[in-house]
Amino acid sequence: MRTVVIGGGFGGIAAALRARAKGHTVTLLEKNDQLGGRARVFKSDGYTFDAGPTVITAPFLFDELFELFGKKRSDYVEFVPLNPWYQFYFSEDGTRFNYGGTVEDTLAEIAKFEPSDQENYLKLIEHSRKIYKVGFEDLADQPFHSFWTMLKQIPHLARLRSDRTVWQMVSRYLRNDKLRQAFSIQPLLVGGNPFDTTSIYGLIHYLEREFGIHFAMGGTGAIVVALTKLMVEEGIEVITEAEVIGFKQSGRQLDSVITANADNIAADYFIFNGDPLFLYKHLLPESYGSTQVKLKVEHSKRSMGLYVLFFGTKKQYSDVEHHTIWLGKRYQELLKEIFAERDLPQDFSLYLHRPTATDTSFAPEGCDSFYVLAPVPNLRGNIDWQVEEPKLRAKIIRALSETLLPDLEDNIETIFAMTPEDFQTDYLSVDGAGFSIAPKFTQSAWFRFHNRSEYFSNLLLAGAGTHPGAGMPGVLSSAKVVDRLLPEAATEV
Repeated sequence: MRTVVIGGGFGGIAAALRARAKGHTVTLLEKNDQLGGRARVFKSDGYTFDAGPTVITAPFLFDELFELFGKKRSDYVEFVPLNPWYQFYFSEDGTRFNYGGTVEDTLAEIAKFEPSDQENYLKLIEHSRKIYKVGFEDLADQPFHSFWTMLKQIPHLARLRSDRTVWQMVSRYLRNDKLRQAFSIQPLLVGGNPFDTTSIYGLIHYLEREFGIHFAMGGTGAIVVALTKLMVEEGIEVITEAEVIGFKQSGRQLDSVITANADNIAADYFIFNGDPLFLYKHLLPESYGSTQVKLKVEHSKRSMGLYVLFFGTKKQYSDVEHHTIWLGKRYQELLKEIFAERDLPQDFSLYLHRPTATDTSFAPEGCDSFYVLAPVPNLRGNIDWQVEEPKLRAKIIRALSETLLPDLEDNIETIFAMTPEDFQTDYLSVDGAGFSIAPKFTQSAWFRFHNRSEYFSNLLLAGAGTHPGAGMPGVLSSAKVVDRLLPEAATEV
């Protein structure tokens, strides 16, 4: 039995390995010149940069992929725990909140802002634990293509008040506004606005508390290298620079994929790991989807876009943590401009990644490697990025120079950026969205793109736009859903 996986991000790699473990002959096709998708790697002037995801919150999901073949992840790539997990920097007054470590560590930090919120935080974590037990342990790797499955979960979701937003959930427990910001910002890391993302995503708090936050030595790219080595060892064929431009089909069965190189690759099963909006808009005629799919394609809310600025400095900023959340003076109003009005704000909030805080191999000796990520409107906003990118770059550098990175302008040795236009071109992300469709309640579980095609019986879907959603735990779990839907090979391969 032969399976072709389209898209070499983490969801596609995990799906390929799981298919191989079931005895399938597997070919993985990747559009770009390296695997990883958003987890690819850039190198410039002696500096190394992870292009995308950097926060490992569920290391066991990577461990499982090696264990499928009786191997250990630790023999391929080293994960190290971080502490703090994040440092929150409030630019309005320069205060900092270190989040991570033990519960006692977090309570001590909370006391600096609002002593009464110490007990409230414990209640928040307990509520998050209940969501985690249902939303992650019970449902994250379960197929949701049947509405009956959704109906059975409604009592659980209602009891946990999944109709509330993450902001409403956090505000129900915490009083201090800065703490509310710090504990509601996690949806932004998977493409959602905390003010309209379902509180199901509040499970992230317990996920972090249960497993911590880790970093892969060598970066996220080192995980891609490790998984690629595993795929090769297990006989998976990997083909890069192989963009799929269409399919051949017979009735309700796909027969083969067609690549831009004019290759025609036949298979019994096809797993698409990419933006489902792109799949249904550009690779499959709309008539091959259900009414529900057509509605999702035309009316789904996309996630925000991302502006990512990569730079290396000849100076080390040793007091900057590995992960920093730099919060601007506005919060709800800023997010409204980005998500609802699709305007490029004059201010911003930022995620700053400094991998050299943990792994000095990312930069020449005595230097630092950074990337800074700013939520911005996707390409449905009327923004000329050729004009606006240099302006935004200058403002971010100035803001960081005046706060966390003194004299930054004078110490940059290499610099480049990605805008939503690059996400559309490089990752085939419709409208340049950073995370496919947004994680709203009406776009989660059964309402999200299903992991099995409604029309083609041998087409399965993984990745951020499918159930359960974006982020490394989400896409790795989507591959587990695909695993449940993919039959065992009839014979050993």
